[in-house]
Amino acid sequence: MVPKKKQERFAETATFPHVVQPSFDEIHHNFPLKGKWAGFFGNTHPITLELGCGKGEYTLALAKRYPHNNYLGVDIKGARIWRGAKTAIEDGIRNVGFLRTRIDFIEHAFGENEVDSIWITFPDPQPVKPRKRLTSPLFLSRYAGFLQPGGIIHLKTDNTELFEYTLEVINEGNHHLLMHTFDLYNSNLDDDVMLTLTHYEKLFLAEGKPIKYLRFQLK
Repeated sequence: MVPKKKQERFAETATFPHVVQPSFDEIHHNFPLKGKWAGFFGNTHPITLELGCGKGEYTLALAKRYPHNNYLGVDIKGARIWRGAKTAIEDGIRNVGFLRTRIDFIEHAFGENEVDSIWITFPDPQPVKPRKRLTSPLFLSRYAGFLQPGGIIHLKTDNTELFEYTLEVINEGNHHLLMHTFDLYNSNLDDDVMLTLTHYEKLFLAEGKPIKYLRFQLK
């Protein structure tokens, strides 16, 4: 049985105009926003996705910094989407939206060249099923269907295995690695990757785990 508070939050989420929650059938069959996200945002500004956005910490921080760009957090967890969407309303952030769906279905949600860049922040490293990693060749082929030429994919993780795997995928796929570091907070990097600390990032840093970061472009 779903707790009453969670039921109330789910009901409230359904009223948020900046949250999209398609059913399985809707996302797979002529999803009405595919290729038409400019209408959702009310402008043609660049769109950045955060995959597995959780409570939307990164999505919201980027949206605050760049009010003339659009940001869309993607997650399947309704409680997390509620928190991110609620914060956007409370803080008056208008250039942000949330899409509740499985990332496995992501290619059905966007049209060709519709997305400018992608952030993947602390994803499940999938130690047993590499094919399900969000930086696997399977997922990169999905992103290629909607990412603009030259669009940048960012990865932040504490997981060394996932990070090294991603470097191998980039190399073997002849993609374009722009930069990488095995210890972000002991590097000289100072840009959007340092913008905010997510919930999980704070936990990993408290445990003394170095944060890895890379960015690349698809070939």
